[in-house]
Amino acid sequence: MSAHVMRGGRSAPSLRRTRFVLGTIAAGVAFAPAGAAKPTLTFEWTPVVNNGDVMPGSTKTFNSYNQPSVNAAGLVVFRARGKGPGEPPHGIYVRDMRRDGGITKIFDRTSVVPDPNPLGRTFIEFPSFPRIDRDSAVLATRGNHQPVATSSDGEAVGTTGIYANPRTTPVTGAAQLAAVPGLSFFAVPGAAPGTRFDVFPGAPAVSDGNVIVFKGNYTEDAIGKTGVYFRELRVGGPGNTLPIQLLANTATPIPGAPGLTFGSTAPPSAAEGQAVFTGLDNEAAPTAGGIYLVPLEPSPELTTLVRIGSRVPDRTGRATASSFNRLGEGLSFDGRFVGFWGAWGSAVRTVTLHCPTEGNAQRRAYCLVECPEPAGCTRDVPTGQGMFVHDTWTGITRMAAETGDRYRDFLFWNFSGKVPGTADEDDGEPARWRFAAFAAVDSSTSGTFQLAFKAATTQGSAIDLAAGPGKSLQQPQPIVDTTLDGGELDVAAAGLPITEVGLERDGFRNGWLVVNARMGTEEAGWAGIYVAHIAANASR
Repeated sequence: MSAHVMRGGRSAPSLRRTRFVLGTIAAGVAFAPAGAAKPTLTFEWTPVVNNGDVMPGSTKTFNSYNQPSVNAAGLVVFRARGKGPGEPPHGIYVRDMRRDGGITKIFDRTSVVPDPNPLGRTFIEFPSFPRIDRDSAVLATRGNHQPVATSSDGEAVGTTGIYANPRTTPVTGAAQLAAVPGLSFFAVPGAAPGTRFDVFPGAPAVSDGNVIVFKGNYTEDAIGKTGVYFRELRVGGPGNTLPIQLLANTATPIPGAPGLTFGSTAPPSAAEGQAVFTGLDNEAAPTAGGIYLVPLEPSPELTTLVRIGSRVPDRTGRATASSFNRLGEGLSFDGRFVGFWGAWGSAVRTVTLHCPTEGNAQRRAYCLVECPEPAGCTRDVPTGQGMFVHDTWTGITRMAAETGDRYRDFLFWNFSGKVPGTADEDDGEPARWRFAAFAAVDSSTSGTFQLAFKAATTQGSAIDLAAGPGKSLQQPQPIVDTTLDGGELDVAAAGLPITEVGLERDGFRNGWLVVNARMGTEEAGWAGIYVAHIAANASR
């Protein structure tokens, strides 16, 4: 997410491992219960990329990074920018950490948009973090650009889409091109014939080597609508002409809520031929809906995993007296376990939000109209909130962490979206303050799991690790936080404090854990993406 870009600027060698010893963390999933002697786990952090690396195809070095994703083989995909002067390089890159490979460009602003692109456009922007298939090297990303084609009535169309690389071949997975002759397979399924997508909010997921799964917004009868979709991508043969398939949209009945349909859907996560997504009747004040599992097949049946109104579980999976009244959108899914955020109760606390000081100038100016400095603006957040893991095989949900002595909050805010009267789309939805929670789940062949999650603590920001299930889900333990010296992650940042850490939903797989971090200040700092391999958690 754009609010969590890490920046900094001081040069030094990049590929050096840092050994980070924590006396409060146990190896793999064998966490010590409260009060017991705590064994030691040694993390060996390796830079995937940092400010000392030259960007492929450029003489400039990297300078800012969004949250990375990783597959089960240690292939890391990330979105990053370089330094000026002038328009900085910006693109999607990968690095194979198992083989210690170099950084490879997948797309950047010089890349030609994959066909269909008869107008020969190149990319302008990649507005969300990229994601990668758990079990292959195929990645998916959104991309913005000038119109790539002309519709049947002569209109220039196609300014955004979803792009992937099955068999290492760049392809267009979804686009605004339903009105172009011969491209009706890009139409919105479940809508009037020929309806085109307006935008694809959030980050698209990818599964099974050639399937993209995504959220799409569209307009029908002057009414904005939304849904969750998938599409199988093929390379070669007669061409990639398979249609987009519907999983759920605003006409889909909410399971167990007679007479209600989804008023909002969230970007899905996918693995092993299945997807999970959050769907609600009302995004701002939900009374029905929940988290759903759905097979990647035509006309699928939804399975409710967690619903608004269901009881909040404790660490053992037993129901408490509280009920969920909010559920997060950013779900982490590995084919069995789902990591998610949830809240309960009516108690709130007030947080003060300040507009970003970097990034899109028009969006920053628009934000300041709503939140003039120095006061900023305020929002209420639930006091009762936590991170959870649901087991789709057993149906058991367990609490991993909750607000209390260590954790103040699991929500992080950013101001994003389309500024009225501008061409910049970002996610295509109106510019506003949005919140998100960040977690990544990883499971083992024995049915255990680990959940890495980001939290606001009494001392700053942290990424912590919970493990289970055992008889209960054990107390979370710290991985990295803003109380540490930057040298704990990167020898090039020794002496600089860690000031920001980031994690996304595909950031923990087969023991590979990837984070991004900033050390020091914008003017005199350092930043990068770092990986540690927790080998004890052998993957499913």
